[in-house]
Amino acid sequence: MVVSNGKDAPVAKILDYGKLQYQQSKRQKQSSKPSLKEVKLRPNVGESDYQLRIRRSVEWLSKGDSVKFLVRLRGREHQHRDRAGELLDRIVKDIGDAGKVQALDKKALVLMITPA
Repeated sequence: MVVSNGKDAPVAKILDYGKLQYQQSKRQKQSSKPSLKEVKLRPNVGESDYQLRIRRSVEWLSKGDSVKFLVRLRGREHQHRDRAGELLDRIVKDIGDAGKVQALDKKALVLMITPA
């Protein structure tokens, strides 16, 4: 394998070709593996933060990654679980055709979306 093309003579490195092929295939498999991205929200999230997270999620879905939305409730927010459920429904509507819903659990307030 040529390391650098110098003016006088190229510098080469002797290595095992089988090992090189194995490492390249391993790197390619690792980079092409889809990953799971996680987005945590609160039921009273601001509009700009919400839009930012939706845009990022659409980008991840277009790259082939799955996205998991978690709505966390703290303190008195537990009394308003219906708002958290409405937020999950709004996410599904706003993501639209970028992904399809794999799982929607309103009891655990978790939404899994896979690329379309």
